[in-house]
This record gives sequence, C-alpha cells and structure tokens, in this order.
Amino acid sequence: MKIIGIESMTGQELSHELDRGGRFVIYEYTFSVLIMTFKRSSDIYFLKGGENAVVKGLAFSGLTFLFGWWGIPWGPIYSIGSLFTNFSGGKNITNEVLAALSSPQ
Repeated sequence: MKIIGIESMTGQELSHELDRGGRFVIYEYTFSVLIMTFKRSSDIYFLKGGENAVVKGLAFSGLTFLFGWWGIPWGPIYSIGSLFTNFSGGKNITNEVLAALSSPQ
C-alpha cells in the first residue's frame, strides 16, 4: 500500500507532525455487484495534527453509501461497518506504520 500525504516530507518533518497529533489512517469502502459484495480498505493516509479525518474519508463513505447496500445480505452489513469506521475518523494504524518504517528492509 502506498502512503498518501508524506510525499515531500523529511523524516524530521514527519516526526514533528506525529508529535503534534499526526496519524496514519485507512478508510473502508463497500461496493456490491448483483449478488457479490466487496469490502476493501483504502491506501494509507497521513493526517497532520488538527486535520479532520472524517472529511478526508467522505469520498469512501460516499462510494459505500451509493454502491454498498445492494448485495443481500452482506451489502448492508458491510456498508454499516464501513460507514461507522469512516465516520469515526478511519482506522488508526500509526503504530503499525511506524513499526514497518523503522524495521530494516
């Protein structure tokens, strides 16, 4: 997965933003095609301290709201879960990303 939001940041700038409350999050989205329902995760997003996580996830919530419900029975079930995650600010995976970034490749 790629990380969106750190493209031009140095390690020092990233550390500073993390100290200010920055975090890495992923969003969920659900879409249904006839009888099949798919629940997926977005790329990783870096949110700077004070940045609104719910607003960043609105595109994924909109996709879920429009296309997630149609598969029965999993469409509504997965859609509710995805919307709950996104409107809670996404899934915070900061610790996992920092562990992966600090481990030798």
